[in-house]
Formats: sequence, C-alpha cells, structure tokens
Amino acid sequence: MKNYFIFFTFLLLFLNQQNLMSQIIIKDFNYRSDLSYWVIVNDDVMGGISSCKMSIDNEGNGVFEGQISTANNGGFSSIRLNLKKLAVKEGAYFKIRLKGDNKTYQFRVKKNISDYYSYVFSFKTSDVWETITIPLNEMYPSFRGRKLDMINFNDNYFEQIMFLAGNKKNEKFKLIIDSIVLFN
Repeated sequence: MKNYFIFFTFLLLFLNQQNLMSQIIIKDFNYRSDLSYWVIVNDDVMGGISSCKMSIDNEGNGVFEGQISTANNGGFSSIRLNLKKLAVKEGAYFKIRLKGDNKTYQFRVKKNISDYYSYVFSFKTSDVWETITIPLNEMYPSFRGRKLDMINFNDNYFEQIMFLAGNKKNEKFKLIIDSIVLFN
C-alpha cells in the first residue's frame, strides 16, 4: 500500500508540474484592453521612417503591425510595456499565444526601464495560432542589434517587456497577440 501511495504522489506531482509554478498573466488581450500603456518606439529616434501601431482586432486580440523601412539607416519598430518591478525565480519562462506572418520577431525584457540594453529572444512565426515558450535564462543581452559580452538574463526581476520587428529589409508586418503569461 505504501508503494502505491508513493507512486500516485509522484505521478500527481509529475502531471501537475506546470501548476507548481505560479502563473502571472502579464497581458490577456480582449475587447476592453487598454492600449494606452503600450509605448511605440520606432527607428525615427535615429532618423529612420518605419512606422507601427497597436490595436485590438475584431476577436479581441492585440495587433502589432506596421511598415519597416531601411531608409536613413532605419529598420525597426517596437512596442513596449512598462511594468511594476516583477519578481522572477530561477527557471521562469514566458508562454505567449500569438499568430504571425511567417516573419521573425524579437521578444525583449529590460531588468530596469532605464537600462540601455535589453535581453532578447528571437522567434519565427507562422500564419496559424501557436504558443511559444521563452525561458528567461535563454535571453541574451543586446544593444542596437549587437549582442553584448555579458551573461544571459539571470536577475530576480524585470520592469519592461517589448516586441520588436526588424529583419533588415523593407516589409510590412503583422503580429497578433492573444496572451502573455509568465510562469514563475
């Protein structure tokens, strides 16, 4: 009987492993989502002419879309969301449900909003709904598109998340986002 108890306890823990981590819903888009907290930063900060917008579609999803231009040494568009200091534990990761356009995007975090660099994770999208997993410890430090000689994210908090489009070519882009959840 004791062996059955140990076996079922182990099985229950194994099957509910994800539930042992807390889930922090950073954003679950819907028709009433307030987009005023999302900040647009395009390459016009350095002379470029790329543009983007953030909106809610007919299904209640967040839509990050725009036009990338490499003119005037430009080539990126981004949306940023500043957060109150969000504590994270070792092994924390994001799950983001999204639908793309077969292009590559970057998801970024900043430990401190005032940091000059971000931690980056690149991902390729498809034209169907998918959930991507982004381990914080796989996010590498980068500044102005250059990887920095520093260790990957290993801090115990962050204050900003960001999506960035910029594939070094002129193109339209559209990323549809349903939810962003942190497993901690």
